[in-house]
Amino acid sequence: MGIKLGFSFDNLKIAFAHLSIKDLKRMRMLYRLMRYPFIVRLGIFFTKISFNLGLPIKAPLKRTIFEQFCGGESFETSRKTVEKLGNYRVSSVLDYSVEGKEDEHILEATMEEILNSIHKAKGNVLIPFAVFKVSGIAPTSILTKVQNKEVLLPEEKKRFELAKQRVFKLCEAAANSGVKLMVDGEESWFQAVTDNWILEAMKLYNKEEAIIYNTFQMYRKVMSRRLKDAHHESVANSFYLGVKLVRGAYMEKERNRAKKEGYPDPIHAIKEATDDAFNKALQFCINNKQRIYLVNGSHNELSNIILTELMELHGLKREDRRFYFSQLYGMSDHISFNLANAGFNVVKYVPYGPVKEVLPYLGRRIKENSGISDQVLKEQTMVENEILRRKNLKIA
Repeated sequence: MGIKLGFSFDNLKIAFAHLSIKDLKRMRMLYRLMRYPFIVRLGIFFTKISFNLGLPIKAPLKRTIFEQFCGGESFETSRKTVEKLGNYRVSSVLDYSVEGKEDEHILEATMEEILNSIHKAKGNVLIPFAVFKVSGIAPTSILTKVQNKEVLLPEEKKRFELAKQRVFKLCEAAANSGVKLMVDGEESWFQAVTDNWILEAMKLYNKEEAIIYNTFQMYRKVMSRRLKDAHHESVANSFYLGVKLVRGAYMEKERNRAKKEGYPDPIHAIKEATDDAFNKALQFCINNKQRIYLVNGSHNELSNIILTELMELHGLKREDRRFYFSQLYGMSDHISFNLANAGFNVVKYVPYGPVKEVLPYLGRRIKENSGISDQVLKEQTMVENEILRRKNLKIA
């Protein structure tokens, strides 16, 4: 678009100002390891075994991978991370990253923890959002049966209703607390059920502004249509549509299941098609800014630049609270901190939870990163250049 925005993602001084030399060296070590996917997968496998055998793996894991990608083991211990980010105009969304459980008492406990995070975020300008995964508070096996239009047993019907009640309890708490609430996107085989719940919640709580946000995973072929349909619903029913755009996090899992079950691959065939769908979705959201609130959940430099330029073209202020940029904690700091320094709204996803319980999340993050070798190499190079820059300053 050729608009001069007055900042650069190459400014390493701004990108890493919040990190000590010790932090940078830890990042360098992790990025070097992530360039070898086989070693990464082997490490994740042996870490799980070590936990199951009761071996003393927690301390070294906590000092390395956990500290890189997580804020703390609890909401309270994550406050230091929130305050550190806030010093550089980067806000946080504390994400209780315990996932994949089916027992009712665990689902209920997870819901209570997320409820707690909403209440504690109330009035805290550094934590404008809360977040949850429906899979953390609902049995996905039952959600899948519902989406497949299978008949539920009486006990399953009861559990399905309890799951829906948990979702709406969180949405109501967010609305009462004035805390925006994002619902993460998950696997396609139960996503339609949760989408219906979240749309229903938006109709209830997004009358004055967007409080509830749903996630649109643009690597899915149907998602551009789903976004437009959701916008149509918001116009027809006079509510604001909260949109979080991401590319997607379950590609390998989605494709394997499609192949196994014999249905068409739901994911775009090539990355370029996903990129195109994502960037067109950004344009759609800005073109419909009268009704849409947007969180741009992207680690792609071009997509972030496109949104900054679209905001400029539409005469939107950088601090307009309808628009946020979002990246994961421990990743893409050159994007997050340079955007924040330039005056845009930036929120980091800061996962938290007991080390053992967030292991599935950490494993997924590391596997995703190791699969994007060019991005890992770029991040590693930036960290190495910042270490060298500081060393030269010290010598000088």
